[in-house]
Amino acid sequence: METHILRELVVVLAASVLITYLFHKLRLPAVVGFLLTGVLIGPGALSLVRNSETVRTLAEIGVVMLLFTIGLEFEPARLKRIQRCFWTGGGLQIGLTTGACVALLMGFLKIGFREALFYGFLVSLSSTAVVLKILADRNETDSPQGRISLGILIFQDVAIVPMIALVPLLAKAGAVSPGAIAARFALSTAAVAAVFVSARFLMPSLLNLVVKTRIREVFLIATLFLCLGMALLTSSLGLSLALGAFLAGVLLAESEYSHQVVSDILPFKDVFNSIFFISVGMLLNVVTVTRFLPTVLGLVAGVILIKGIVVFLTAKVLGYGPRIGVMTGLALAQIGEFSFVLAGVGRANGFLEGDIFQAFIASSFLTILATPFLIQASPALAERGARRLGWKPRGLRDDGDRRLKTEGHVIIAGYGLNGKNLASVLEETGIPFVIIELNPVTVRAAAAEGKPIIFGDVSSRTILGEAGIGKAKAIVFAISDPLMTRRGVKTAKAINPAAYVIARIRFAADIDEVLALGADEVIPEEFETSIEIFARVLDRYHIPRNVIEAQIKVVRGECYGMLRGACAAIRPVGERIADLLTAGTAETYFVGQGAWPAGKTLADLDLRGRTGATVIAVVRGEESFSSPGAAFEVRAQDTLVLVANHRDMDRAFRYLASGQTDVADGGKPG
Repeated sequence: METHILRELVVVLAASVLITYLFHKLRLPAVVGFLLTGVLIGPGALSLVRNSETVRTLAEIGVVMLLFTIGLEFEPARLKRIQRCFWTGGGLQIGLTTGACVALLMGFLKIGFREALFYGFLVSLSSTAVVLKILADRNETDSPQGRISLGILIFQDVAIVPMIALVPLLAKAGAVSPGAIAARFALSTAAVAAVFVSARFLMPSLLNLVVKTRIREVFLIATLFLCLGMALLTSSLGLSLALGAFLAGVLLAESEYSHQVVSDILPFKDVFNSIFFISVGMLLNVVTVTRFLPTVLGLVAGVILIKGIVVFLTAKVLGYGPRIGVMTGLALAQIGEFSFVLAGVGRANGFLEGDIFQAFIASSFLTILATPFLIQASPALAERGARRLGWKPRGLRDDGDRRLKTEGHVIIAGYGLNGKNLASVLEETGIPFVIIELNPVTVRAAAAEGKPIIFGDVSSRTILGEAGIGKAKAIVFAISDPLMTRRGVKTAKAINPAAYVIARIRFAADIDEVLALGADEVIPEEFETSIEIFARVLDRYHIPRNVIEAQIKVVRGECYGMLRGACAAIRPVGERIADLLTAGTAETYFVGQGAWPAGKTLADLDLRGRTGATVIAVVRGEESFSSPGAAFEVRAQDTLVLVANHRDMDRAFRYLASGQTDVADGGKPG
C-alpha cells in the first residue's frame, strides 16, 4: 500500500474521532461535524487530504452499508404503526416537493424537464440521520411531529431506490418516453420480486446452514458477502450498487437473524458512513463557493421555504393542526444524505456539472447545518405564527347520544399506552374522564369505541375549555411531547388552580421545571423504573410491603432527590437499606400439605436457635394461638407468625422451606 493513501486515511479517521467526541459534547448531530471536517481537511481548504479518490472509494462502500441497514429496518410491523404517515405523508411530500421544483425551475429558469425532475428528486429528500437523532435527543420520537417525520423519512429512504434507477434513463439523449420509464421501473420491480421470492423460499435454508456452523466469523463474512454480492449483482444489471444493498437488507430483515446482523454490521456502517459524509464535505471548494455566495444563500432559503410549506400542507392533509405542521415542516426542511448519494449517480450521468455541483453541495451543507437550530426554534415560531395569523385549534368529539362529563372528572392528555391503561381503570371504577388526543386516527378509533375523546392540542386554552378543565378534579399528562407537557401544565393551572396535575416526563432532570410550572406530581420514567427494581429486590429479602411502600413514598416525597443525589441532607440509599435490614419485622409463613415442619413441635423445629426467628403466634383456620409453647405441634395448613430482623427472617424462610439451615448455623436439623 502506498504510504500517501495510508496517511490520508489516518487523517480522515483521526478527524472523525475528534469531531464525533466534540459534537457529542455539544449535543449536535455528528453528521454536521463530518461535513465540516471534510470541508476543512479537503482540497478546497487546508488540503490535508489532496487525493480524495481513496476516500471516495471507501465512501461508496459507506453508501452500500447505509442502504443495507435501511433495508434491514424495512419491517412490515414497523410500517404498520405509521402506515398513514408513510404512504399518504411520504407520497404527498415527495410528489409535491418534486412537482414544485419542476414547475419553478422550468417556469423561471427555463431548465429542461429531465434536469428539473432530477433537481426535484434531490430537494425532496431529507436527512434521516440528522432529524431522527435530534428528535431522539429531544425525546420527541413518539410525539405527533416525530411520527409524521418518521413516516415521511422512511418513505424517502425507500423512494431513493427508484430514483437511483431512473437517473441513468433521465440522462440519455432524446425524449424520455413513458414506455422507457415503465421499462426501467419494471426492471426494478422484477429485481425486488426476485429478492422477496428468494427471501421466502431460498434464504432461510442458506442462513440456517451458516448459523449451524456456530462460527461467528462465518456469519459475519456471509452477511458482508450477501450485502456486497447483491450490490454487485444489481450493478451488473444496469441498476445501482445502492439498490442491491437495499434489497439485501430487506431480504435479511425477513429472517430471525436480522438483529444479530444489525449488531455485527453496525460498527462497519458507522465507520464507512463517517467517511462518506467527510468525503461529501471534501467536495466543497470554499473559494469557488464564495464567488456565488448570494446564490447559495438564496437556494438555501428557497429549499427551506418550499419544503417547509409542502410538509406543512402534508401535515394538514393528515389531520394535524398548524402548530404540528410548522414544527414538522422545519424539521424536514433540509437536503438529506441520500441526496448526496443521488447527486453522485447524477454526476456520473452528466448532471450537476461545474459550479452547479458546488452550489448544490454548499446549499445542502447549509440546510443540514441549520436543522438543529430550526428544530429548536420551531415551537416558538409555531406559537408566534398562531398569534399573528389567528390560528384556532380545532376540536373534534363524539357528540352522538352521549355528552362529555365535565364536572369532577379526570382529563387524560394523550391516548397512547399509558393513557389507554388509565382510561380502562377509570372506566372500570366508574370515574368520569375526558381524553384529549392530537392523532386524528386515534381519535376516530376511540370515538368509534364510545370513548369521550376530543381532538386538539392539550396546551390550548380552547381545547382544555372544551374538556371542562374549569371543573375537572385532575388532569394527567401522558404525552411524549416535553414542550407541550410544560405548556399544558402551565395553562391548566392558570385556568383551574385546584385541579390536581400529574405529568409524565422521561428524565428526572426536568422534575423541578415542571413542578415550578404548577404540576402537583411529576413521574419521571427513568426513576420509576429504578423504584420498581429496588422494590422487587427488597421484596426478595422479605421486607414487608408496608416498609417498601414507605421507602417509595420517601423517594417520591423528596421529588426523587435520593436517586438524583439532588440534596446533600438526604441520607444515602445504602444507609437506609441497612437500617431496614437490621430492624425487626413480622412475617407470616404458610405450612402447606406435605411440608416437613408439619407434625413437629416448636421445640423440634428450634427456629430461634437455628435461625434467630421467633414464632409469636399460629393461625389455624379461624382459630389463633398466641405465644405458643415449645410443645405446640405444627400442622399442615397452619400459618406461622414470625418476628426477626430481616436477615434472620430470610434464614428462617429457607429453613422452613427446605429443612436446611446455613452450614455455619449448624447444618441439617434433627
